[in-house]
Amino acid sequence: MPVLTRWDPFRDLQRLQDEVNRMFDDRLTTRSGEAVGWTPACDIFEDEEGVSLRFELAGVEPKDVDIRFENGVLTLRGERKLEKEDKRDNYHRVELSYGTFTRSFSLPGTIDAEKIKAEAKNGVLAVHLPKKPEAKPRAIQVKVS
Repeated sequence: MPVLTRWDPFRDLQRLQDEVNRMFDDRLTTRSGEAVGWTPACDIFEDEEGVSLRFELAGVEPKDVDIRFENGVLTLRGERKLEKEDKRDNYHRVELSYGTFTRSFSLPGTIDAEKIKAEAKNGVLAVHLPKKPEAKPRAIQVKVS
């Protein structure tokens, strides 16, 4: 039995606008004079222990990634290189994004900068920013008199 759905003309218009924005954002963005080739996807998660960021960096060598934490801002810079550039004429289609990237995140002052860790596995870079001990929630017992 066919399912009827209400036609929404704005849904198609929004999808078209999103695609056009994505096309221009990834290739023409400049930040402080630095050309940015693409933007890796990022998941951000916070729990009692700290803040975790996971970046999708398939095809990016960990040695080509620079991670810095300064003045409460985590900045990730790197580059995904196109292999065999000399044989580019043989490509039928190039859909993956290549070039340099930069992502910056302002983080709360509760981050313990001395204990930040990063690990790359299966094309995903995980950065864990633990909270300072005094920023972690703690249980307070109520005394009964």
